[in-house]
Amino acid sequence: MFALLFSTFVMAQSEEEKLPYYEIPNHPESYTAGTVAARMVDGLGFRYYWATEDLRSEDLAYKPSETGRTSAETIDHILGLSNFILSSILEKGERNKDKETSFEEKRKKTLLNFKKASDILRNMDDVSQFDNDRFPFWNIINGPIADALWHCGQVVLLRRASGNPFNSKVSVFTGKLRE
Repeated sequence: MFALLFSTFVMAQSEEEKLPYYEIPNHPESYTAGTVAARMVDGLGFRYYWATEDLRSEDLAYKPSETGRTSAETIDHILGLSNFILSSILEKGERNKDKETSFEEKRKKTLLNFKKASDILRNMDDVSQFDNDRFPFWNIINGPIADALWHCGQVVLLRRASGNPFNSKVSVFTGKLRE
């Protein structure tokens, strides 16, 4: 009886802690501006998940040059971009103020931001509703979404340089791990 209760607790706990983007979710059945934008964010989330999976403290501290960013600083920047993407499409216009947290908390927050943004976008036919008096939604695509993709690549490069290569089974084409 104890073993059954314990295994149920462990299974429930691991399901609770499971982060999004281990795999890219199934694609929508139709193409709309919202589903395409959501899929872009899903691709970003998948790349970020695997770029940051199993990073060590030495990876986070790695800095390629005196003027370059460390992996940890790059991850902080991606968190800021995820906050900007999400706040730009939330009806409330809510801004996230992140206090100093661990790498694991930042990673989780970033992945959850991407997931929430994708979920919102997926349900929209017309993303122009996210245009505002400062910029159109187009700028979210070529700005923070593209920038975050760029920086995910930097994290992959930095982790390779610090001796912790990217998982070779990751297929960014299929959004799954190869067997």
